[in-house]
Amino acid sequence: MAAFDYIGRNSRGEQVKGAIDAASSTAVAEQLSRQQIIPISIEPSKRSSRSSGDLAQLDIGDLLGFSSISLDDLIVFCRQMYALVRSGVPILRAIHGMAESSNSPKLKVALREVATQLEGGYALSSALNQHPKLFSPLFVSLVHVGENTGQLDGAFLKLASYFEREQDTRKRVKTALRYPSFVLAAIAIAMVVLNIFVIPTFANMFAKLGADLPWATKALIASSNFFLDYWPQMLVALVIGFFGTRAYLKTPAGLYKWDRFKTKLPIVGSIIERSILARFSHSFSIILKAGLPMTSGLTLVSDAVDNTFMSKKIIAMRTSIESGESLLRSAATSTLFTPLVLQMIAVGEETGRVDELLQEVGDYYEREVDYELATLTARIEPILIAIVAAMVLILALGIFTPMWDMMSAFKGK
Repeated sequence: MAAFDYIGRNSRGEQVKGAIDAASSTAVAEQLSRQQIIPISIEPSKRSSRSSGDLAQLDIGDLLGFSSISLDDLIVFCRQMYALVRSGVPILRAIHGMAESSNSPKLKVALREVATQLEGGYALSSALNQHPKLFSPLFVSLVHVGENTGQLDGAFLKLASYFEREQDTRKRVKTALRYPSFVLAAIAIAMVVLNIFVIPTFANMFAKLGADLPWATKALIASSNFFLDYWPQMLVALVIGFFGTRAYLKTPAGLYKWDRFKTKLPIVGSIIERSILARFSHSFSIILKAGLPMTSGLTLVSDAVDNTFMSKKIIAMRTSIESGESLLRSAATSTLFTPLVLQMIAVGEETGRVDELLQEVGDYYEREVDYELATLTARIEPILIAIVAAMVLILALGIFTPMWDMMSAFKGK
C-alpha cells in the first residue's frame, strides 16, 4: 500500500492533518469519511524521500521491516482498555495509564501522541487513525463504531478476541514449520562445511594419487572450488538479492505477485489460503455485528486480510454488491469459497444471520487449517528424506567411488 498525506476538517470544523497507508486516494477518502472527516486534499506522501537528517534518526526496525508492534502488545492493550472503559475510567486517563505501563516503546510513544490529540479535542478513533502502522483500518473502524454506539468496551473486547485468534493461528503455523526449518537449516550448514573443509581434503588426495575421477566427484570438486573462489561475491549477491527482493515486494506489482504465489505453493499454499479466508470471515462477522454497512465492511476486511491478491477479490465482491448483486452471488463469482461455505452464506442471507454464519465459516476454515497443520509434518517428511538421500547418494558416488577404484587398482597390482 502507498502512503498519502491528507488535510481535512472534522465534525467541529477544525482542520486536521495526517497520513494514511492505503491502496488508493479513494480508499483514503473512505477511511476519512468513516472518521467523520471531510477531506480537502489527498496527495501521495513524500515520507519516502528522506534527508540525511532523517536517515540519522531512522529506526533499524523500520529499515528491516519490523516497525509494527507485536500481537501480544495489541492483545494486552485491548484487554486493558476493555477493563478500564468497562470500569468507567475516562478515556484520556486510560490512555495516559496505558502509555505509562506499556512494555512496547513504539506503542508507548504512539499512546502519548494519542493522549495529546485527545486533549486537543480529537475522538479516540481519529487519534488512533494517525498511526496506521500500529492500528489497522479495521481496528480504527471498530473503535469508531464503539464510540458512536456507546459500546467502546465491547469493541475492545472483540478486537482482543480477534487478535488472540490470529496469534493462536500464527503459533500453530510456526510450530508446524519448526521441524522442516531445522532440517533445511542443517542441510544448508552441512553443504557449507562440506564445500569448505571436506571436499577440498579429498580433492587434494585424489590429485596427488592421479586417480581418474567419475562425474560425481568432478561435480563436487567443481562446486567446492566455485564456493571457495567466489564466496565474497556470493555473499554480496545474497545481501543485494535480499534487499532487492524486499524493495520489489514493496511495489504494488511485486507484492501482488508474491501474495498470489504464496497461495499457490505446494503443500503450504492451501494452509495460507484457508487461514486468510478464516481471517476474512471472522473480521467480516465482527464488522457486521458492529453495525457497519456490508460494502464499507468489505473495504475494511480487504485491508485486514493482509494479502493483496485476496484483497482484490474481496474488493471485486464489494463492487458486485454495490451494483446490486447479493452476497451469495458475489462470493460465488469470486471463486474464493467452497460449495459448502456458499451454502452457509446462502442460509445466512435467507435467515438474516449473515454475521453468525460468517462466524461459523471462520470456525470451519480454522478447523481445516488445524487439520492441515497437524498433517503438514507428515507430508513434508518424505520430501526432506528424499533431499537428504540425494545428498548422501551424491557424496557416496563422489567420494567413495574413486576410493574404491583406487583400492581395487592397488589390489590388482
